Order: sequence, then structure tokens, then C-alpha cells
Amino acid sequence: MLTLLWLVTGAAILIAVWASIRVRRLARRLERLTESYWELKYDHGQLRARVARLDPEAPASPPGPAARAGATAFVPLSSLKDSKR
Repeated sequence: MLTLLWLVTGAAILIAVWASIRVRRLARRLERLTESYWELKYDHGQLRARVARLDPEAPASPPGPAARAGATAFVPLSSLKDSKR
């Protein structure tokens, strides 16, 4: 019985060591991916600024779905209260 407990303990320690190594590796990978994301975001902003300088008539950003559909983005509450009277 005691041997079984030692085997279970040893297996648990090995699994914990393996999980710790895996978590550290994934943390480094996540850090690299996050850094790459922010570098790409910065580069995208730089390129957008360069394009805006080259072609000032181009829109700064593409219109959103509300602008394309012609929907009103904001309706003041006072206009809703007045229409009920």
C-alpha cells in the first residue's frame, strides 16, 4: 500500500513539473505574440498616416456599418419625449 502511495506521489510530481515547463513555454509564446500584435498595430498606424499624407482626399477610416446603412447613430431622448405628446 505504501509503495502505491509513493508511485502516485512521484507521478503527481512529474506531472506538476511537466505542467510547469509547459506553462512557462506558453507564457513566453504569449508574450511574443502580444509584442508582435502591438508592433503590427503600430506599423499599421504609421502606414495609415503615410497614406493620408500622400492622398489627403482619401477617407481617414472606412465607414462603419451604421454609416453604410444610413442608420442614425444617436437619437436624443428629448425628441422621443416630445413625440409622445
